[in-house]
Amino acid sequence: MNENYFIGVDAGSTYIKVALIKDNEIVDTAICNSGINNSAAANKLIDKIVKKNKIKKDDIKSIFSTGYSRKIIDIADGDVSEITAHAYGAKHTAPEGYMPGIIIDIGGQDSKVIYLNPDYSIKNFAMNDKCAAGTGKFMETCAQILETSIDQIGPLSLKSKQPCNINSTCVVFAQSEIISLIARKYDRNDILAGIHIALVNRIMKMLRYELINGDVLLSGGGGLDIGLKKAFEDELLKDVYTSGKYSQFNGAIGAAFFAKEHCSE
Repeated sequence: MNENYFIGVDAGSTYIKVALIKDNEIVDTAICNSGINNSAAANKLIDKIVKKNKIKKDDIKSIFSTGYSRKIIDIADGDVSEITAHAYGAKHTAPEGYMPGIIIDIGGQDSKVIYLNPDYSIKNFAMNDKCAAGTGKFMETCAQILETSIDQIGPLSLKSKQPCNINSTCVVFAQSEIISLIARKYDRNDILAGIHIALVNRIMKMLRYELINGDVLLSGGGGLDIGLKKAFEDELLKDVYTSGKYSQFNGAIGAAFFAKEHCSE
């Protein structure tokens, strides 16, 4: 007897993320670099997750895509906007106790602020896709300049005793400013703390406080950065939630649940 599985593909500019669900359960997730052929990368990742979980292709009832390259994922039965996918995903990945209010998603080449109603429906949203200064790519570049890895910049920033002031709002000038700080022998941890604060300040300019009526959920790669979480908490003066291990997969999970709903209709 065939079982009913659904797959969501988040085709981002930097990574392809795939989520496999069954009923209301998240079964598995997988990630790989986007490469030069997003559709081929998505196909390989789906084959991998199907093989790993020992299921048949016939068991997959529907596949929906979202993200930067969602329109070119050939294997998908349909696609859904990133905003909708993240709202759907948060409903299943947000930790216990989170009261829907706002999702801040830090992606590879854009950042999104999504305002939610109590039932997780979308109230409004704002997106920054014109400047890299408020994105994960900026953080990756800074990590390379400071000779560390993206997974270490958060923990290192928490060791800062006096965060540096990064004034530039343009990613090109900010990089030059960071190189100048290194040349002047500023502590790496202080520079990293300053970078986190600068990114948060960039996102804060997108916020409309009158629309925030609930808790804050930090998703995307930013949800894995404890330094970024702390910087947001310091600025907002309130707790910031994350989806833990599912932070980077929130969009893919949302697309999978959207596929399930679409198939049932």
